[in-house]
Amino acid sequence: MFPDRSQQQQAGAGLPVALFVITVLSLLVLGMSQMQQTSGESVSLQIQSQRAFFAAESGAQVAVRDVLEASDCAGLNSPLVFNDADGLQSCRSRMTCESVTANIGGSGGNTVFTITSTGQCGVGADQSTRVVEVRVR
Repeated sequence: MFPDRSQQQQAGAGLPVALFVITVLSLLVLGMSQMQQTSGESVSLQIQSQRAFFAAESGAQVAVRDVLEASDCAGLNSPLVFNDADGLQSCRSRMTCESVTANIGGSGGNTVFTITSTGQCGVGADQSTRVVEVRVR
């Protein structure tokens, strides 16, 4: 019976508030997705780095065996490519050897071999390289 006068005095602030809330939420979602992507890339590079370290370590172990069996750096077979290894596929290790002969007392001989193994995994921006050096006599 009496007309509702409160409806005539409303200005309609709902639309600007809704747009503001939607904008803020979309910026939050965008920021969170950027953080998640960066975190994922960081974990991927860390895994590649660990794989490269293990490739270098494996190459050093193989090189130590080769050099000690031959008693000379000429026995070194480099590079070592990991084709069948589950965790080291697409990785390789390049080894170098230097020998020094000196008058050293004790068992093991007088020749010290320094073996450097460089492990490399991945390509392009995801490539990681690690170096391991071993001395043995």
